[in-house]
Amino acid sequence: MWRRVCLRLIVISGFLYLAGCGGGGSSNSNTSGGTAAPATGASDGAASAPGGASAPAGASGGSVSTPAPTLAAATPVIDGTPLGTAHWSAGATTSGGLGQAVGGLNCTLTGSAYTYSHLSIYQDGQLLALPANVGAIAPTLAVQTGCVYPVHTLDSSGKIRMDASTSTQYTLGQFFAVWGQPLTSTNVAGVAGTQVTAYVTSGGVLTQYTGDLSSLVLPPHGEVTIMIGTPLTQIPTYTWTDPPPFDNNRHALTFGTTIGTSFWPNGSTATGGTGQPIGDVICAAGMVESYHVHAHLAIFKDGQWLALPANIGITPRCNYETHTHDSTGVIHIETPNLKAFTLGKFFALWGEPLTSTNVAGVMGPVVAYINDNGDVRRWMGPLTDIELTSHRSVTLQVGTTPISTLATYNWDEPK
Repeated sequence: MWRRVCLRLIVISGFLYLAGCGGGGSSNSNTSGGTAAPATGASDGAASAPGGASAPAGASGGSVSTPAPTLAAATPVIDGTPLGTAHWSAGATTSGGLGQAVGGLNCTLTGSAYTYSHLSIYQDGQLLALPANVGAIAPTLAVQTGCVYPVHTLDSSGKIRMDASTSTQYTLGQFFAVWGQPLTSTNVAGVAGTQVTAYVTSGGVLTQYTGDLSSLVLPPHGEVTIMIGTPLTQIPTYTWTDPPPFDNNRHALTFGTTIGTSFWPNGSTATGGTGQPIGDVICAAGMVESYHVHAHLAIFKDGQWLALPANIGITPRCNYETHTHDSTGVIHIETPNLKAFTLGKFFALWGEPLTSTNVAGVMGPVVAYINDNGDVRRWMGPLTDIELTSHRSVTLQVGTTPISTLATYNWDEPK
């Protein structure tokens, strides 16, 4: 009898022991799918990659709150690189800034001093690309220089370019007013969600912002991250490879002079414009100049400045709507009609190739920079798509030797 009792006690004790161990699981595990993200400087490449930050693991039983996110290791990015998935159309909406005063801001000629802030918008862990040309108004026949608002975008990198000629601070609400998009605690540019969280990174310090989103001051050289829906465990941050600094010794674009070393013969080549239309660029004698602006092109081969030839687009019988008169690098655009004049059209008129490895027969990897009166950026798209606008300076760096500074100019060429 005592033997049967002892056996029953042993069986019951073993059952209670297994139940107390939870089936062999860890007794201090309170989340599923892993632990919280590592602190700033972590080397988790997947979490720090643009648009690839992971959503937090769900708590088991719903009893554990979501931990605060940490700052991911900085991702190197070249200025002008698109970040995120396309979601919005380029430019402002019809209720945004289309040239009129909006949000206490005026659309004016580009200034000469700029800084930037960066904005990332996530929907359930997916980075949505901030659209290009928000607050940047294209030229018209009436306003041939176009205009920009003090807060605007020029590409899809997420950079909001800000006028730095004064000490004025700009807010997220002003940018969204220029964009023409809503900004509330449940609606960010038409992306709705019951949970909108905002963080600001400034000086490497990550801080949650809990006030009115419209009042959030855009931090110069800092980052604003807005998360709609599922928050991130790690918030990406970036280090920017910006364009070279300006050479403040301005070059005088004196008509009839040469800037750089002579390299190509003057005029268009035999495969270029000899009088026939080149795309939508026509050649005519005595053309009406309702639209008359000038752009500049500088071409460098391993640090050596090669002079742009004179008389590209000029024939004995007619002048094309875009052409050169001298070797200053100034490209004249003179036409009765407003249309997009691109670098690709100019090279087709010249009769020379323009690719990522070939600029008018000069071979090597090509890096392009665009300068709009101090508002400078690297161009990451096809070179042929660069538009030639009033006083825009385009620099093409060919070869493996980078240029140390970007040239600046006095626009004193005759009309």
